[in-house]
Amino acid sequence: MQSGLPDPQRITEGLCALQMEGRFAEELYAESLELSKLELTSTSAVDEKDKLNDRGGDDDLSFWDDSDDKLDSSLDLDREWQRRHDQFHTIGYRDGLIAGKEASAQEGFNIGFKQSVLDGYSWGVVRGVTSAFSHLPLQLKERLIPTQEKRNEFQELYESVHSLSTPDALGLFGEEIKAQEAFEHSERSEVSHHTVGLQEHPSHGSQLRNYRGQLESLISDFPAIDIHLPEPK
Repeated sequence: MQSGLPDPQRITEGLCALQMEGRFAEELYAESLELSKLELTSTSAVDEKDKLNDRGGDDDLSFWDDSDDKLDSSLDLDREWQRRHDQFHTIGYRDGLIAGKEASAQEGFNIGFKQSVLDGYSWGVVRGVTSAFSHLPLQLKERLIPTQEKRNEFQELYESVHSLSTPDALGLFGEEIKAQEAFEHSERSEVSHHTVGLQEHPSHGSQLRNYRGQLESLISDFPAIDIHLPEPK
């Protein structure tokens, strides 16, 4: 007579089968898990390699970009240096010319002043004295210079001095300078006949200096004219 309870042997066999299925499933799952891990690892490695390659490409581009920037900066500096060099070279050249002109002009002024100051000073003194005497009343002129002849000489000196304008006086002085230079040159060349000719030829420019001598000669004869002619310094 059979009971409703399962057979113990069958139960045991069923349990063994379940255990085997569990181990098989566990092994299968473990293999699948390992494969998944390998795939993930491989994928991660590929991604990382791609990232590194991308980063390396960016670094290469960055390197070339930096090189281009440095080259452009160097060219800009060279151009700026050349521009500044040309600018300051031009300024220095111009300042040198200006300084040279000023020095030359000052030197010429010093030489011209030294050569002309005595003649110009004497001419100015004679103009002032003769002009003052010419504008005196006749009675006062007669008291200062009793003789008509001397008064006429004073008047002639006045007219001669005032007939020369400043440009005329400069022209006479220029002629005197040229004659003096020619005379000195002839002396150095030892051309005796030319030297004698220059010595015998009167210099018109010397008339500027002679005016003062004529005035001093006139007033020396008349003590009433008490005029002190200052000496040029």
